[in-house]
Amino acid sequence: MSRSVIKLASTILILALLLSSTSFGRAAFDRNKMRGQNNYSTAEPAYCTVAHRIGKISLAVANNGTFGDGFAPGALIDCITGQSLPSCEFPKGANIRYLFAGAFWIGAVVGRDTLVSMGADGWTWGREFAPDRSPFGDVIYRSIKNPDQADIYRNAVSEEDYIMTYSDTMTEGVDPDEFGRPHVPLNIEVTQRSYAWSYPYAEDFVLFDYEIKNIGISKLKDTYMGLYVDADVHFEGTQGNNNAKAQDDICGFVEMLPTPGKNPCNFVDTVNIAWISDNDGDPLNTIFNDKSAPHVTGTRIVRTPADKLDVSFNWWISNADVNKDYGPRERSGVGRWKEDFRDFRTGGQGTPTGDANKYYVLRNQEFDFDQIYTAVIQPTDTFWSPPPGDFAWDLADGYDTRYLLSFGPFDIDPGERLPISFAYVAGENFHHQELIGNIDNLPDDPGRFLANLDFTDLGENAAWAAKVYDNPGIDTDGNGTIGEYRVCASDSVQAVDTVITGDPPETTYVDLPGQWEYTLADTTYYKGDGVPDFRGASPPPAPKFWLEPGLGFIKVRFNGLRSETTKDVFAPIADFEGYRVYI
Repeated sequence: MSRSVIKLASTILILALLLSSTSFGRAAFDRNKMRGQNNYSTAEPAYCTVAHRIGKISLAVANNGTFGDGFAPGALIDCITGQSLPSCEFPKGANIRYLFAGAFWIGAVVGRDTLVSMGADGWTWGREFAPDRSPFGDVIYRSIKNPDQADIYRNAVSEEDYIMTYSDTMTEGVDPDEFGRPHVPLNIEVTQRSYAWSYPYAEDFVLFDYEIKNIGISKLKDTYMGLYVDADVHFEGTQGNNNAKAQDDICGFVEMLPTPGKNPCNFVDTVNIAWISDNDGDPLNTIFNDKSAPHVTGTRIVRTPADKLDVSFNWWISNADVNKDYGPRERSGVGRWKEDFRDFRTGGQGTPTGDANKYYVLRNQEFDFDQIYTAVIQPTDTFWSPPPGDFAWDLADGYDTRYLLSFGPFDIDPGERLPISFAYVAGENFHHQELIGNIDNLPDDPGRFLANLDFTDLGENAAWAAKVYDNPGIDTDGNGTIGEYRVCASDSVQAVDTVITGDPPETTYVDLPGQWEYTLADTTYYKGDGVPDFRGASPPPAPKFWLEPGLGFIKVRFNGLRSETTKDVFAPIADFEGYRVYI
């Protein structure tokens, strides 16, 4: 039900108008209503949903500013392959759902008005992005897998590229928000490219690259962008109540993780990942089985239009019951943005309804505490507004949670284009079999619960996503800059307790009884030159070859110049190892 009080009307007409507008429950979402809006005629937008399947993660992507299948337009069929769509399945084929849906949000000040356009928000029927009509709005598929298919191979970036364009200018059929305000476009066009690979180091993430263009006549001031995610992690089968299993998610944010791999100097990486998972991995009795969900997914921003931006992480529970509609909120005058406490005018303090409230959450510079800490926030806390006391424990050990990771501000002049890139990343074994009782630490001991979660694989995959986006040690634009690196005396770390970062020093560091020079230390590039590559280390190109049949034999002639001289992207050296010939 709407938060408004609906009184009985004297005519059927008034009742019909109410039911056709915004009278709905926040926690409920009927995907079929969305599908009914699109009949795929030639006069309609060329809505299309496709799926990345090349890697270990399967992820649906739609050309209405959403990913996952929860807000996908039309039937849940891949419009290019004709296959049924996963939402976000990990690992591929396991039938475990790790995402209901995600959506792109963008807000700005236009003149004296505050506007937000969104792919979806999870509690209204409004979908504010749409592609053009066919063929102009059709999704494009490309791949580097087969160079002989020129039309698909040309300009391909990954093994599975999907390019789609959509805008927020369509207003017909878009419902008003809960306050009754119609959709007012920002007048932006989004070109979205998503990339996936099957290589072992890149199979657990999908990279998204957005180009935001101002196609209006007004300047977009103080623009903020965000990614909204609602996971609903569960097995999609017959084990238990799947609807209930989607109501026990937990989420949080992790800023720093240890550098993956051999790391004798204990380096750490800044990863800034918003994550969401099932609260306990859904064990059957006391063991994980093929219907359990012990893994985790997260969102990492890898490129923004500016180096220094305000970043916000907000999570909340959407519920028609105002006492359960909750999200962490800072008290007045505290935090990075010392603003007055904002009343959403809905009775709850979780769901940001309407453009003004959505824009506030996009820009509030708030970093919410991890959901598992909800029950330990006391009414006397001087920083956080207290959660509802009789409901906090239920939130802390898992609920129907969603989050928004956002950043800004920046201005977009008419005709200007700005980039944003992010990775949707999966990580294995977030919950461990030997710690299967970890959930018993909630809600009273969230610190112990958090210490028992394993971010190792998520962090490693997030690090690789950043490296594929911008290859470390590679001068992409030819300006002489190849990125940032660390130097570690890995063979002398016991003798010299010194780590060098930055430019190579001109002096030799000596510490008795050991001695070393920086030229003998291990130098590792961990960051690229700031220019996107979207390139993974692939096998060397196959040689050109010719077959000459003879009596009882086949002579194989080949030219392996490219195979033997192509450099490894991440080394970067020509590390060709040899040929294999199969019959």
